[in-house]
Amino acid sequence: MGRNLTKRSEDYSKWYNELVVRADLAENSAVRGCMVIKPYGFAIWEHMQTELDKMFKDSGHSNAYFPLFVPKSLFEAEEKNAEGFAKECAIVTHYRLENDPENQGKLRVDANAKLEEELIVRPTSEAIIWNTYKNWIQSYRDLPILLNQWANVVRWEMRTRLFLRTAEFLWQEGHTAHATKNEAIAETKQMNEIYARFAENFMGIPVIQGTKSESERFAGAVETYCIEALMQDGKALQAGTAHFLGQNFAKAFDVKFANKEGGLDYVWATSWGVSTRLMGALIMTHSDDQGLVLPPNLAPHQVVIVPIYKGDEQRQQVLKSAREIKEQLQDVGIRVKLDDRDTHTPGFKFNDYELKGVPIRLGIGPKDIEKGSVELARRDNLTKSFVSQEAIALHIKNLLEEIQQNLFDRALSFREQHITEVDSFEDFKKTLKDKGGFVSAHWDGTQETENRIKQETKATIRCIPIDNPSENGKCIYSGNPSNQRVLFAKAY
Repeated sequence: MGRNLTKRSEDYSKWYNELVVRADLAENSAVRGCMVIKPYGFAIWEHMQTELDKMFKDSGHSNAYFPLFVPKSLFEAEEKNAEGFAKECAIVTHYRLENDPENQGKLRVDANAKLEEELIVRPTSEAIIWNTYKNWIQSYRDLPILLNQWANVVRWEMRTRLFLRTAEFLWQEGHTAHATKNEAIAETKQMNEIYARFAENFMGIPVIQGTKSESERFAGAVETYCIEALMQDGKALQAGTAHFLGQNFAKAFDVKFANKEGGLDYVWATSWGVSTRLMGALIMTHSDDQGLVLPPNLAPHQVVIVPIYKGDEQRQQVLKSAREIKEQLQDVGIRVKLDDRDTHTPGFKFNDYELKGVPIRLGIGPKDIEKGSVELARRDNLTKSFVSQEAIALHIKNLLEEIQQNLFDRALSFREQHITEVDSFEDFKKTLKDKGGFVSAHWDGTQETENRIKQETKATIRCIPIDNPSENGKCIYSGNPSNQRVLFAKAY
């Protein structure tokens, strides 16, 4: 099981790839660059969906659904957005197949079935949504529109990696329309804050909120807000983004409204999203050389009960006690699985659930029943103890909260130890090579300097932290004046 995983210290990338497959989260499909998310992996994603969906609805948003295909003329209406995604687009050009007369039993594209206009398989939905909003918005009374959709998108990737970078992935994308600039900016900040709360409270991942540099912004955005997380290998991962789109899409699609003053104005817009990339963040933040480590708030099974017995008589006795414990745990809202399979040994089950990151494992056998106790194994710190069956539900409920907090605290400590201030380009390069993590450094604010740093070190500006303190200094690369530090890192 987990004992045969490649160690993180030996090859972090190989460890990740092995873990995703062996923990039954996902696998590569027959379609190049696409993945199959297996039931256990999808169950984690469903918990993410459930929590996020509640947070969206609690903040006034509703779900809708828009087409998978975007006519090319609509897609190219907002030039910066079209240019930003052009190289990643999959395009539908024909609508019919026919039998191949030169190759019996095979099909070919019918050359006479060419579409009048090519259809883009959505890499993002701003174009089709804002073309729709044009018909919905006439007056300030029609605003705001606060919509989200759960969907799949396609961005053609040459180098793929399960969850982190695939040609097709799952996500949610919010698209809102507002009467004023201030309202749209407030919406953007609110959604970024929601993403941060979700990452920290449910995923156990500390994040830094900030804005992107101009070159790192979403194509077509005026400002991009983001949450950045740090993985165990010292690389950063963008865990979510929220974009203030200004009036760019409203102007591209001529979406105007009659304002309260009686004039016509263009609508203000936002978009925001997180994707199955969060699964990669979850894995790489908490997991270890033994396998997956899941925060209780997102674990499909928060507790697993493994009965230990010999012979049918013991089996019935042990299962009776195990079912009673299961009921007690379920009664207080704990997600619990009783693994009563007789096709696998307890040892196999122990290793399997350790690999799959179940937060708490309970082992119960005849001797435990006599003593009125169970063996409890924690996945976060790999400790074992014996606990009384009396009031076990309350004990485990409290323990799950402790584990959730412990995972967050551990990840936060790691991140804090891996934020390094530097004042020279030599120290910058040395820190990236020897330590990794976030490098806090002065930057002169120019794209030219940013691009040169990226070319020479492969590090990018991950974010300009919100409420970043003013600090006079000199850019580490150009030596030109700078009034604040920004966070650089190598990133996924």
